[in-house]
Amino acid sequence: MDISNLRGKRVVVTGAASGIGRATALEFARRGADLAICDLNEAGLSETTKELEALGSHVIARRTDVSDRAEVNAFAEDVHREVEAVDILMNNAGVAIGGGFLDTSLDDFEWIFGINVMGVVHGSHYFVPKMVARNRGGHVINVASAAGYVATEALAAYASTKFAVVGLSEAMRDELRPARIGVTAICPGIINTPITKAAKLRGVNAHPAARKRMVEIYERRGYTAERVATNILKAVQRNRSVAPISPEAWGMYFMKRFTPGLVAWLNRQVSARTRREFEALAAQSPSDDPS
Repeated sequence: MDISNLRGKRVVVTGAASGIGRATALEFARRGADLAICDLNEAGLSETTKELEALGSHVIARRTDVSDRAEVNAFAEDVHREVEAVDILMNNAGVAIGGGFLDTSLDDFEWIFGINVMGVVHGSHYFVPKMVARNRGGHVINVASAAGYVATEALAAYASTKFAVVGLSEAMRDELRPARIGVTAICPGIINTPITKAAKLRGVNAHPAARKRMVEIYERRGYTAERVATNILKAVQRNRSVAPISPEAWGMYFMKRFTPGLVAWLNRQVSARTRREFEALAAQSPSDDPS
């Protein structure tokens, strides 16, 4: 799909109040697209709307919980009252939980799967059929993670959801090819976004010092949401199936395919070292994360 000029095109972005969602929505607007955006964060959604409108984009914005099919349906109906079908759908809304399987409750699993997996399913269910029926092509962007092909014990629930997003994207890509609709699974690596501050942490990861350390690592890495947005548009232009974003994401992508044993060994070493570090911090100042 040629996205060099998107004037007259309509793009949907979920989770657009901040981070990768906001940055990518703005990049689409700079290329002339009109936007339909949603998020639970009304203040952030309002700010994104103002920035998009300043770029000349016509915007539909609605507070939406992507885990709720009725709310996504209502959002889609708002959009389809204006256009027959959208041109690009970006299922971006997502959350994170840091913790091993034994430390993660069933409620945690239901919560994260509801947003990270069913959010993608709901968005696709209510937008993609009309794209197919219109028969003018388009593109679906599903935001996964490098954790969607390399899992670690500290991200048991999160990695499970992102593996699911990658798998769903690959299946959709084959199914939608005859309709000239591309599908790309976006797999960012260590990206400095608000998700690190909002993530729920469990087990040894729940100590406040663990969160502080995680946030510092992501901030020090310095790979911005704006750089991710630029690479997302490149991936769409090239119609990539899976698009790792950032050098470490590419490194993990190739290592998992060509040296899976090395990846497993490195995971064990990093996990053991991190666990020892956080256990030491917890012993110095015991505290539970309230999230």
